[in-house]
Amino acid sequence: MRQAGERRHGGGGKHAIATLVPVVGTAAACTATGWPRSGWYRAHRRSAAPPPPPRPAPRPQPRALSLVERQQVVATLHAERFWDQAPASVYATLLDEGTYLASTATMYRLLRAAGETGDRRRHATHPARVKPGLVATKPNEVYSWDITKLHGPAKWTYYYLYVLLDIYSRYVVGWMVAAREAATLAERLLADTIAAQGVEPGQLTVHADRGTQVTSKPVAMLLADLGVTKSHSRPHVPDDCDDAEATGSGA
Repeated sequence: MRQAGERRHGGGGKHAIATLVPVVGTAAACTATGWPRSGWYRAHRRSAAPPPPPRPAPRPQPRALSLVERQQVVATLHAERFWDQAPASVYATLLDEGTYLASTATMYRLLRAAGETGDRRRHATHPARVKPGLVATKPNEVYSWDITKLHGPAKWTYYYLYVLLDIYSRYVVGWMVAAREAATLAERLLADTIAAQGVEPGQLTVHADRGTQVTSKPVAMLLADLGVTKSHSRPHVPDDCDDAEATGSGA
């Protein structure tokens, strides 16, 4: 409004009011010049605006818990019988025992103030799982074997490479190329290789994946007859037989 008055009356309006105020008063001077009194007072205020009235102090809740009572509630929630239970469970248990300390909301509020509103349940901790493995300290102690499919010289022609690898020396102790994958061929290769290496009963462990021919009954019975311990990859884990697979794929 002050800016509107200045545009309407120009700078002379203010000088006119300043001249008339000592003679006729502020109200009459503003009426005579058409200047709003609020704008004149706002422009010529000599003191700061009065501060807002102070807000009344909040009255304490008469039913609020005292400091000792709040400490008692927190100590109860920290007790061994309740430290892994939710406040609702603690509240119900105490009521069954005929004890009332505070409401569930108050228990949560006290825990929140202490930064303890996370999951209070006891969680099982499991050690990190270690990938199982076979360790060889000397030759003819652990063999790893696999059957690899190879492309033949013509289209749609394939051959199968049977490889037995001593994981201690990385030496290929036995191998065979066949036109098919069969348990009888695997059984013959294992028997010939174990006999050629002079392996004693109870000395050797043979590790393989879970292929059909590898886990066949003839192969299992042969290894049992020769006193050889068999080992297989974990189910749905394709990299537990990397030694023989890498050798077969690179042959």
